[in-house]
Amino acid sequence: MAKKPNIVLIFVDNQPAKMLGCAGNDEVHTPNLDKLASEGVRFSEAFCPNAMCSPCRASVLTGLMPSQHGIHTWLDDEAIASWPENWNAIEEFETLPELLSDASYDTALVGKYHLGMAEEPQNGFKHWVTMQIGHVLSFYDNKMIENGKRFTHPGHSVEFFTEKAVDFITAHNDAENDPYFLFLTYPAPYGHWPSIQGEPTNHFKDQYKDTAFHSVPREAVSKELVDWILLRHKKAYVEEFEFYSDLLRVPNDLPTLRNYYSQMSMVDEGVGKVLSAIDQSSQGDNTLVIYTSDHGMSLGEHGFWGHGEDTWPSNTHREANNIPLIVRPPTSTQSGQVRESLVHTTDIFATVLDYAGLEQPAEHPSPAKSLKPLIEGNSLDWENCLFIEQEETRSVRTKNWLFMKRFGPTDYALKNSLYDLRNDPDERIDLAESKQHTEIAEELSQKIDEFFAVHSNPRWNLWQGGSVKSNSTRPFFWQDIWGEDWTPSY
Repeated sequence: MAKKPNIVLIFVDNQPAKMLGCAGNDEVHTPNLDKLASEGVRFSEAFCPNAMCSPCRASVLTGLMPSQHGIHTWLDDEAIASWPENWNAIEEFETLPELLSDASYDTALVGKYHLGMAEEPQNGFKHWVTMQIGHVLSFYDNKMIENGKRFTHPGHSVEFFTEKAVDFITAHNDAENDPYFLFLTYPAPYGHWPSIQGEPTNHFKDQYKDTAFHSVPREAVSKELVDWILLRHKKAYVEEFEFYSDLLRVPNDLPTLRNYYSQMSMVDEGVGKVLSAIDQSSQGDNTLVIYTSDHGMSLGEHGFWGHGEDTWPSNTHREANNIPLIVRPPTSTQSGQVRESLVHTTDIFATVLDYAGLEQPAEHPSPAKSLKPLIEGNSLDWENCLFIEQEETRSVRTKNWLFMKRFGPTDYALKNSLYDLRNDPDERIDLAESKQHTEIAEELSQKIDEFFAVHSNPRWNLWQGGSVKSNSTRPFFWQDIWGEDWTPSY
């Protein structure tokens, strides 16, 4: 019987799909990722289910949508005191590492967790090297946990996790070992202050000193961003006002841009070392490598910097949700191919299980589909339709249309948005109130309703009176809708 393939899933933080040389960005230095793309298949139309960190980490490990697993935004480390003891936000699900562990895989988390308490291994991971908190405040002097040992690492976190990943791969060089699953979760390039504020200090600091950053648009601040800042301030989120006001400054701050791009090159260098360790091992030709990001990142497109929830109402524009996705299978005749099929973070869950010869759990109706036929070129037939949710906004994206449906009717009078992607690929002209587009808007709205009627759990379905796990960025909204007693839950 052939040995099951090893699996290395590299999951980075805050990287839009276009921030790769192989994706056409001639200002970013990513030679190792470009090489990986030349050896495998790059999915140019990959999207995440939510433009925030924790929900996407939960979705890749469970194959479920936020309205199914309950995490609708980042899990706020400042709320740790209110979390249940050793709280694991996806404990009730059969996660990817648990399913693989049951199939005799050795499982490892190396990097950022951000799905609850990190004090001890969770979700079927046996080898556990992570940060003590989920939120990224700096790339240096991070408090780490390595299999029960706690310490502060003074160096760059990407270099630290690269070293630990290489150690894990090297330790599994013997072909007689059980196959392994390595979930390498870099806390970079990360796109927010204070992490990227000021000039870079890493060894790529000179790489971008003369870069013009034409790849970062200089657009006017959007009304939706200003509305969000003012609304947060009005609703007494005073402590966050400075953070949101900083978002107005970032796209025009050249030291910040140099810092952000340099962190991307740090990731690329780390990936190169990990790939080298794989290729130099006796297991190189039996290892599935997947590279992706938790979510995308608007670098100023549509007048905002950051996540889809950083406007009012939240949005699901391409930049904040389009993620890099490169897959190098154990053996491939499709090297250097680019697939334009619409694929989803949840599909990674199904793909890994497929390569491992395992079935998806039947308990929860996952939208995940295996990408293996697309990767291997056996079939390019694919339903080009996917769904995204950001609390009060639910969206469907097809090859031709993007429709953002807002919760309502409410006193907030939130409006839907519709974009014709054939004639308006940059998503600039909102056709939702165009009478000639009423029929397509209604059809897409129905698609959203039908999808979430299946792919939601009443406990976590915000649109039907459900709650969220630990944190919402719009608690005032849901309290206005469902009553003052509405509160995040566990």
